[in-house]
Amino acid sequence: MEIILRETIDNLGRAGQIVTVANGYARNYLLPKKLAYPVTPGNLKVIEYERNTLLKKEAKQKDDAEKVKDLLEKVEISIRRKVGEHAALYGSVTNADVAEQLEAKGFQIEKRKIYMDDHIKTLGEFSIPVRLFKDVTAHVKVKVEPETEG
Repeated sequence: MEIILRETIDNLGRAGQIVTVANGYARNYLLPKKLAYPVTPGNLKVIEYERNTLLKKEAKQKDDAEKVKDLLEKVEISIRRKVGEHAALYGSVTNADVAEQLEAKGFQIEKRKIYMDDHIKTLGEFSIPVRLFKDVTAHVKVKVEPETEG
């Protein structure tokens, strides 16, 4: 089924783009949630208007993301974990842990926007990419330190 996307959807397409998806996906998810329109001449005109307003909105969101990026790149967070022999962590540090620490510093970042190839399982300093907007990625410094007794 061909549809016109109203919003940018990861791994599918950008707002205003015409894409082909499975009938069930369109009927049961995209259309009821108003994330897409069926392709009709009338809807093509509507989406053209929405695309113009969306371009303005995206420009503002990108500016906001750039400002947040500048702030995030100055942030350094420390995460303490229990360590065993050979400085191996008992638990790993995940994107949820990083999101929680960022929230404690006043940044509302969804954990799915924090990209880690694998969980951190060793002590040290790491640079973790955070995707704020398309083409806007900040790198947050994360220090994993041993938890001290006491």
